[in-house]
Amino acid sequence: MQATIKFIEEELSGLYPKNEVRSLAGILFKFICGLSFTDLVVQKDEKIPEIKLKQIKQVVKRLKQHEPIQYIIGETEFYGLKLTVNPAVLIPRPETEELVEWVLMSGIDKDARVFDIGTGSGCIPIAIKKNAPELEVEAIDISEKAIEVARGNAKKNGVDVSFMVYDVSRWRERQWGKFDIIISNPPYVRELEKQYINTNILNFEPHQALFVADTDPLKFYEIISDFAMPHLKKDGYLFFEINEAFGQEVSEMLAMKGFLNVELKKDLSGKDRMIKASK
Repeated sequence: MQATIKFIEEELSGLYPKNEVRSLAGILFKFICGLSFTDLVVQKDEKIPEIKLKQIKQVVKRLKQHEPIQYIIGETEFYGLKLTVNPAVLIPRPETEELVEWVLMSGIDKDARVFDIGTGSGCIPIAIKKNAPELEVEAIDISEKAIEVARGNAKKNGVDVSFMVYDVSRWRERQWGKFDIIISNPPYVRELEKQYINTNILNFEPHQALFVADTDPLKFYEIISDFAMPHLKKDGYLFFEINEAFGQEVSEMLAMKGFLNVELKKDLSGKDRMIKASK
């Protein structure tokens, strides 16, 4: 066991921070061998079966190419839930958990109708439905593969969320009814910011869900706000996750479109990351 841990640390040293290497090692042993950190301590002198060692080496090889561990094992945790992820969807981030928490703490009526736009893995609507099962929760995404993942995640977590493949920019082409809450974590990373993006994100996660043109960084916020104004009920809420560089711009845009009580919220890292507005 110790020799395998040493192998992992030596292979990944310099590619990942030391604490992340230890975390990755723990994930590998849990995923491949079914062993916890406690098991590793107790069984430190035991030998890993050759077939398991071969699997660990294969995963380490992929990690050296900066492939995200979540894609390698096909799973991640979000708001206490296990979600399937693959390169068709973004890997859910901690700041999105904070957005979900904000939504759930906003005093939603028990019969409220909630709509998530650009759902990806389905992490936002599934977490909301799991924690507030009385709500009617719906979601859309432009990607058929993403919606397939989201539907699987809803089933996996035992929740009933209505998913549909749809391009929100074409919202005027159908009838939607009224919603109490509209949420979106749309693409918001500018092309010029690619130089600052980690390789594991840039080379593996879906660009369609990440990037917007430098010349139109608020594109999706504009589209979704235009959709929300006629489709939110009176006193309904619009929630966004945002690019930290555009908190003021998104706030001003929402105010200009007639939204009230625009509130900009920082994440736990102190970055402007979320906005709430009411109709």
